[in-house]
Amino acid sequence: MTAPHLSPPPNVARTLLALAVVFVLLATTGWTAVRQQHGPAEPRAAALAAWEHARIGHRALPDPASPPGALARFFASLGAGQATALADRHPLVVGNLNGAPVTLRYRANRIALAREQRVERQRASDRRLSAAGRDDASRRVHRYESLLRPGRQILAFDPTGRGRVAEVFGDLDRAQRVSVIVPGVDTDILTFERSRRRYSAPVGMAQSLYTAERAAAPGVRTAVVAWADYTSPSGVGLDASTGRLAAGGADRLVALTEALPGRGGVSLFCHSYGSVVCGVAARELPRRVGDMAVAGSPGMRAESAAGLGTDARVWAMRDADDWIKDVPYLEVGGLGHGADPMAPGFGARVLSAAGAVGHTGYFEPGTESLSNLAEIGVGSYRTVSCQDGESACRRGIYGAPGPRRA
Repeated sequence: MTAPHLSPPPNVARTLLALAVVFVLLATTGWTAVRQQHGPAEPRAAALAAWEHARIGHRALPDPASPPGALARFFASLGAGQATALADRHPLVVGNLNGAPVTLRYRANRIALAREQRVERQRASDRRLSAAGRDDASRRVHRYESLLRPGRQILAFDPTGRGRVAEVFGDLDRAQRVSVIVPGVDTDILTFERSRRRYSAPVGMAQSLYTAERAAAPGVRTAVVAWADYTSPSGVGLDASTGRLAAGGADRLVALTEALPGRGGVSLFCHSYGSVVCGVAARELPRRVGDMAVAGSPGMRAESAAGLGTDARVWAMRDADDWIKDVPYLEVGGLGHGADPMAPGFGARVLSAAGAVGHTGYFEPGTESLSNLAEIGVGSYRTVSCQDGESACRRGIYGAPGPRRA
């Protein structure tokens, strides 16, 4: 006797089908490739150990994990010579301390970059390493050479593993408005900037946005941070389908925003998986973060803008041929990132992305997507273009700052 065929309930079947679509997309687009890493072992761990045992006079140095305010008070208590000496002796620590003066961090990171460049030059010619290891070292040498060019303002640098980095465009200390770009998958020290497909990498995104903001409001002092200072998923595989790495990134994003100098408004521009990071961080962000704009989002791990628990205005855009729209917007057992921010029921202010092409075209000069982001960055809300061609995304913008905290 043949056993009866048992079918799952319709809602379970739909969920399983959606998950199957996710993994078919992952496989057929090549996102699941896992890249073997050949970066340095733990240079920052050694730097932190040296910091822990160091002293300045008879004083112990503060815990690097201290709140930004506590670290700012510590550095304010030092003389200029003492602060400089700390940066010179412990560059991999001082260069990453949220709360340390930004100009001191720039100095420390130049020292750290130069030191790591010398290490990578030696690795590049070390025949004990595999060919892949030597190639990785050579690529890092070139990346560090670029980051060390005069005038670059490196706000964070950690060569460990795939590497993390952040760069500032503009005068962060004097900025009236600060924009932070939070990028998505495959962001690391080597992909931080690109010569080809320039505006798909954090540096190109930030340069493009900074130029557009200055054109949109020449009288407003702006600064843009290209923020690749979190561990992003490598390829859009399992890590990109969960919030595990987003949680760590969110903690680091909150620390950054709490430590930004001045009192000017802050806007977050979150691309792809970066929008997951922003969504997870939303509830803990300081109140000076007034805007959060997501582009090409797979979801923000919330079912609505109000559910994010932030006072910030929440904006969303997606161009017509961005493949992200074909990924099911759901969350089952930690897999997936929830509702589509573009959906009417989500409650985001939906912007036009006219002119953008594909998943990485939102920061291309000449696009309506870039001009919209720039206008948000400088606080020029009356001139943003809504997806509906009318004014729905601008409605009530001066009467209510956005969804209230739960």
